[in-house]
Amino acid sequence: MNNIAVKEAYGIALRELGAEIKQLVVLDSDVGSSTRSILFGQAYPERYFNVGIAEANMCAVAAGLASAGKVAFVNTFAVFLTTRALDPVTSLIAYPNLNVKLAGSYAGLSDSYDGATHNSVSDIAVSRSIPNLSVVCVSDAVQTARATKAVAKTDGPVYLRLSRAAVPQVFDENYEFRFGKGELLLEGTDVTLIATGYMLQKSLEAAKLLEKEGISARVVNIHTIKPINEDIILDSAAKTGLIATVEEHSIIGGLGGAVAEVLAEKHPSKMIRIGISDSFGESGDYEELLDKFGLSAKRIAERVRRALR
Repeated sequence: MNNIAVKEAYGIALRELGAEIKQLVVLDSDVGSSTRSILFGQAYPERYFNVGIAEANMCAVAAGLASAGKVAFVNTFAVFLTTRALDPVTSLIAYPNLNVKLAGSYAGLSDSYDGATHNSVSDIAVSRSIPNLSVVCVSDAVQTARATKAVAKTDGPVYLRLSRAAVPQVFDENYEFRFGKGELLLEGTDVTLIATGYMLQKSLEAAKLLEKEGISARVVNIHTIKPINEDIILDSAAKTGLIATVEEHSIIGGLGGAVAEVLAEKHPSKMIRIGISDSFGESGDYEELLDKFGLSAKRIAERVRRALR
């Protein structure tokens, strides 16, 4: 799965789940070719529903299907799933705790050339504030496939954050996704980089840059942002002191906010939040945008270096 797009890995996993879970139904809002839910639709057309460009209605239909015993996956761009569809997500899916999986594709800045209206920089903050709704953010194609299958078998509503991009592979084929568990990928003593999504790979790169300067960086992956794994955060704070969260999302209310809440209550520590600083995204090359917003490996390493002075 090396350098397979996250959205493609998701579509393949969804199609495989169709054979395994006969109650699985999939809905899309006329962007199935983009979200790759179309792969499920081609294999199981009788269980695939394209509702058109009507995200709120799609979620309402999914709620009805879940009420009848189905496992419903809804698919659209992350920015629309957590804005246009927010009312039915909250009142019809989360409130009755229904078994609906909300697959928010093209998250972060990954829909780069469509600009600010399609960049999704507040979806984690929105989704993790909704009662009963779990939040998962994946890092590469392997983790995407494993997480999609785990989410399908997890009771209750889940928001699954997906990227558009083809990203480098971090995990091998033996990887096991454990819902709600953080992952230690690299040990270190001077700083802990707590990352989610594509920023995991960027953080691993940043750790190598820091190592050349004699700075030892611990790297932790938090794929399940809610419920968050407090133990690995507290252990990291105790071992390295400085915590740096790294996310392709606003620094307000996302991974950084979730980690800060844990530390403030249980282990006050020095912390920096690396992400998008209270601004909208914009159009442009994806990697160039990441660098502009401080999310390239070089820029991450620079922030950590300054914090350690």
